[in-house]
Amino acid sequence: MTALAGTGTLVRFSLRRDRALVPVWIAVNALMVLSMPASLKGLYGTPGARADLMRQMSANTSLRALVGPVYDDSLGALTAWRVGVYAGALAAVMSLLVVVRHTRDEEESGRQELLSSGMVGRRAPLTAALLTAAAANGLLALLITAGLAAQGASGALAFGLAVAGTGLVFAGVAAVVAQLTESARLARGLTAAVLGAAFVLRAAGDSASDDGSSVLTWLSPLGWLENVRAFAGNRWWVLGLFAAAVPVQGAVAFALAGRRDLGMSFLPTRPGPATGRLGTAAALAWRLQRGSVLGWSAGFFLAGLVYGGVATGAADLVRDNEQARQVFERMGGGGGLTDALLGSLIGMLGLVAALYVVQSVLRLSGEESSGRAEPVLAGAVGRLRWAAGHLVVAFGGTALIMLLAGLGFTAGYGGDTGPVLAACLVQVPAVWVIGGTAVLLYGVLPRGAVAAWAVAGAALLVGWVGPALNAPQLLLDASPFGHLPKLPGGEMAWGPVVSLTGLAVVLVAAGLAGLRRRDLAG
Repeated sequence: MTALAGTGTLVRFSLRRDRALVPVWIAVNALMVLSMPASLKGLYGTPGARADLMRQMSANTSLRALVGPVYDDSLGALTAWRVGVYAGALAAVMSLLVVVRHTRDEEESGRQELLSSGMVGRRAPLTAALLTAAAANGLLALLITAGLAAQGASGALAFGLAVAGTGLVFAGVAAVVAQLTESARLARGLTAAVLGAAFVLRAAGDSASDDGSSVLTWLSPLGWLENVRAFAGNRWWVLGLFAAAVPVQGAVAFALAGRRDLGMSFLPTRPGPATGRLGTAAALAWRLQRGSVLGWSAGFFLAGLVYGGVATGAADLVRDNEQARQVFERMGGGGGLTDALLGSLIGMLGLVAALYVVQSVLRLSGEESSGRAEPVLAGAVGRLRWAAGHLVVAFGGTALIMLLAGLGFTAGYGGDTGPVLAACLVQVPAVWVIGGTAVLLYGVLPRGAVAAWAVAGAALLVGWVGPALNAPQLLLDASPFGHLPKLPGGEMAWGPVVSLTGLAVVLVAAGLAGLRRRDLAG
């Protein structure tokens, strides 16, 4: 039996398991990219308007740190500028989730040991995980290339390959980290930390240089993506950095995998106490999820700090563009352009917070499917009490990260604290509705709980792209975020807030009732 025996079967199995998760990630990313040319054409319809935007961006260091420098004033180049970094980041998150799920997650659950007892080679699981990530990124690149071909076939191909290359680099990072750590949760967290560091390096480099030439920019794979300069000269040679990095990462991951036993790691896991502070189900839930909560909290505070700092400059940038003003007013409400922009940025963070609450709620599913919930429930702990510990972390953590985002906004913007904090906290009931939907799916349809990611992705897509495309109000109202009061510039309306909170309570109660009545996975 060769080391790669059974790889094809494992790839088919991985694709089948990811038939809901991966298409959602691809669809959200592709639609975000492909909707941008029409949006930009509506905002900057003339060559003069686009050239003026390019000149203003070159002089605005804060906005360059946020989205990168502009290299050309064509619609294709502006699309690559506006969404390139974020499309690459989404591809990276998709890739790290896929690789960790099919490597370290499988070992933690014991499924990998069962598979390895058959005709499965030692390196087949890691190979299958990387091939699955490669297939997902390849499909994403194909959709981007086909969708942007009207803006220039060569530029569309360069941009699609750059986004896919970014995803593959972080698939390689996840493959290496999965060999170093014994916990899938830690593997995801460390890989996400590398992604965060890559974003910070790129932002620091772009704020210092308006042409992407900073050394800090070149140290980040996200900086490589923007330096491909799709639709603005197409630096094909930069793609060679992705092509060189991915095989090296794969070789390191395979070398490490060959030097450890199944289920083991190079970084030992520190055993924790079984009594004292971990004497309750709630304390155990906090211990399991505290790393995630602290990471999201730090990220949201820093995001609020950065967004608050660029709010005034961004408002000045679009002040004379009527179409851009209308988009921000649809997203963030009236009360002045700066307030509308602040509301738009805060709303974007609220949409991202939906990903946190889904991840945190579905920790219940992970604990159940891995068998770790069974010994806890075998003692004097009921199902509702066990689930409640995790849900307190999930729903309480949502309020915490939005509060910290508000503090970051006020520190960066320097305005009145009250309205900005209120705008951040008013997002919480809508996020709770997404979390309640995840609880309902987990409690009633545990095998379909992964569909909660689709719900969060749909809300993200509608909230992010819908206002820019002037989507029908009926579509915008399909998302819970479409019913929130537009703060800080608009009037506070308690009716929608109370209604959304009540809906979240009903969804959670229905999910817990389903959990109480069904059998646990075994």
